[in-house]
Amino acid sequence: MSEIQSLPLSAIIAMNLPFKKGEKVVYPAHGVAVIEDIQMRVISGTERRFYMLRILGTEKMTIMIPTENVESVGLRRVIGKDMVEKIYRILRQRKVEVDTQTWNRRYREYTEKIKTGSPLEIAKVLRDLLVLKSDKELSFGERKMLDTARSLLVKELSIAKAHPEEKIMEELKMIFAN
Repeated sequence: MSEIQSLPLSAIIAMNLPFKKGEKVVYPAHGVAVIEDIQMRVISGTERRFYMLRILGTEKMTIMIPTENVESVGLRRVIGKDMVEKIYRILRQRKVEVDTQTWNRRYREYTEKIKTGSPLEIAKVLRDLLVLKSDKELSFGERKMLDTARSLLVKELSIAKAHPEEKIMEELKMIFAN
């Protein structure tokens, strides 16, 4: 049985944690989340601090991350405006070598890129799949991967640019209409 204890703001500040309650962060392969709480829990007799994350766009998905595991799981801040421009540059590149390997090998490669949580890698996956889609029909797995990459990128770009997701989707459509 674990004891749950929510921490007051003064205690959180004193802990010198990298993120605070209410902050939006990115959890690799799941997307943007909000830190709903920071709690102390006793697990197997050891007291540990946890970030309680709620993935945006899902009401039910909550993830507990020990505060000392932030780096190892890749939890990071939402990108800044400088990174937004780099992402748009990647998306506008058209002279890309789309791998001619089998779709399942490409799928594994794209999965690894998405798991990194890097917005630049996710942008490359999205771009490559959209370029590939213009040449041939995507497999079911590739279509799901395309949707995942698009969803992850749109949500983060929306927050970074302070624009609605619909506006970001329109921008992406314009980029790939050319």
